[in-house]
Amino acid sequence: MKPHDISGLLPQVFQQTRREGGPLDALLEVMGALHEPVEAVLADLSGFFNPHTAPDGFVPYLACWMDLDRFFPLYCAQTAAYQRSADPISPGMGRLRELIAAAAFLSQWRGTAKGLQRFLEVATGIEGFELLENRDRRGNARPFHLCIVLPEEAAPHRALIERIVEQEKPAYVSYDLEIRPTTQGGEEP
Repeated sequence: MKPHDISGLLPQVFQQTRREGGPLDALLEVMGALHEPVEAVLADLSGFFNPHTAPDGFVPYLACWMDLDRFFPLYCAQTAAYQRSADPISPGMGRLRELIAAAAFLSQWRGTAKGLQRFLEVATGIEGFELLENRDRRGNARPFHLCIVLPEEAAPHRALIERIVEQEKPAYVSYDLEIRPTTQGGEEP
């Protein structure tokens, strides 16, 4: 609010005593300055609810609202006390923003191979996850089992991948994670 707008809200006796350059004018200037940061946030409030434009400090709150705190619960529960420089998930804040943007799709396909594969790809930013249903690592039939073959570049994110698989697979399904090595030319063996 501008000082003139604030003065209009004052009782009539204060409005009558207001003089240019007087103490009340100085007080109104300070009051106006105190409102500026809040007004700036309110002017761009819609940007806070878009995962791609939200400030970094607000992204974990959006993730909590989208039920993604299952994958980094300490970050959301203690956001104020947590180190601001640390990323909540290993691939970084950009991946978390993409997860929030994909949350509706991921919720719709939760508990399916399609949903799990997409979740892993969005969370890590790496494509090429292979889900072998009802088979073990050797290709033998194994009911209610999922063998997840990870691209080699996803290995640093194994802890996150395990948390995602534990949360997104059906409860009765067991699973194995296997890392697919790549040859020197970047091709699979």
